[in-house]
Amino acid sequence: MSRAWIVVRSTVLWAVSILHFCLVVPLVLLLAAILGWRRVEPLLLFGCRSIVRLAGARLVAHVPPGFDPGVTGFFVSNHVNIFDPFVLYSAIPKGFRGLELESHFKIPVYGWLMKHFGNVPVPDARTPSGLKKTYRLAGEAIARGTSLMVFPEGSRTLDGRVGEFEDGVFRMAIQLQVPITPCSIVGSFRWQNKLSKLLRPATVHVHVHEAVDAAGLTRKDLDALRERIRAIVAAPVHAALDGSPPRPPS
Repeated sequence: MSRAWIVVRSTVLWAVSILHFCLVVPLVLLLAAILGWRRVEPLLLFGCRSIVRLAGARLVAHVPPGFDPGVTGFFVSNHVNIFDPFVLYSAIPKGFRGLELESHFKIPVYGWLMKHFGNVPVPDARTPSGLKKTYRLAGEAIARGTSLMVFPEGSRTLDGRVGEFEDGVFRMAIQLQVPITPCSIVGSFRWQNKLSKLLRPATVHVHVHEAVDAAGLTRKDLDALRERIRAIVAAPVHAALDGSPPRPPS
């Protein structure tokens, strides 16, 4: 496939997927205001899957047989590109909300959806008071039975590999004594990444792993929990990049 064709294809796919998003979001917000979010979730799921398809990717979800959609906690994933929230929402058989930078709430259309959707704001400048507010709002969401998605790398990858994880979500999981479900997005870096605006043909695999329970853990277990989750998330991602079969982390 020539670069010229990829550029033309990307331009068309961006235009179609953005137009679709801008048309669906106001409809979702209107129906949610009338019917409530619970009844609108199927439409939101359809919209997310459509965005992924219209942007040129094929999605394959790998969910363990023991996955329990009734369990509330945190989902943790690697961060590849701006489509990650739509990919994960399409692949995980449980509705969730996310921790989102406050500045993202100011983005036209997308920010409107995130605000009314119920995402938890995270301050761009990490002050003690701002983080305390985030922890409180996250705890309130969990208490209501709402699971939260977090990208603990803090930014999108520049090479496709999984970077170091920040402590925040693991501190919250230990504080709230709730499970963390690791998720791995594989193949998405070829599709679209931070270094390029091109949308290349790709099959994106989402691996939803077994949950890791934080019940009984304390602050002294923070580092071990963080590195355990990172190893689980990274295993299939790095195996695919290195061209080897994924192996369970030790």
